Amino acid sequence: MPLSDLSALELFHRTIVKTVREDSPDLSARQMALLLTVYLTEPPHTVRGMAKLLNVSKPAITRALDRLTSLKLIRRKKDDDDRRNVLIQRTVRGSVFLREYGEVIVAAARDLGIDSGEADTAPRPEHSTEAVNQKPPSQPKADNNQAEPAAPDDDDKTWFTEKL
Repeated sequence: MPLSDLSALELFHRTIVKTVREDSPDLSARQMALLLTVYLTEPPHTVRGMAKLLNVSKPAITRALDRLTSLKLIRRKKDDDDRRNVLIQRTVRGSVFLREYGEVIVAAARDLGIDSGEADTAPRPEHSTEAVNQKPPSQPKADNNQAEPAAPDDDDKTWFTEKL
């Protein structure tokens, strides 16, 4: 069955209900958007960069990070090159959480008769911000010319090495 607006909403509904029933962490849309952006786009990630990318304030990013850090889904680390910057890093727990969340989505799609095989073979950019950078026509596109500082090497490089 092709994915229509209604079936997409039903897929979203089933996914949310399943995670509520499983007592998964209750993340807001902003927290989930931030978490997915950190895991699906190439590092380094900073508070300033995430605020600009998601078009929300730095305090809003900080509040979302507070929650995600308390759940150990991400971690913050001071940038050794610029102590004013805070780097947002992936964790094993965050990787496992998102892998399991992806499995819930796939199972819900299967239950609805949505063919998930196309998603595995569809061309898409590897770890890009292309989809995140797309803004509604009424909003100006963010200037992405400012480079973020390089992330220091981290002993925990565990994150999605496989495509979702």
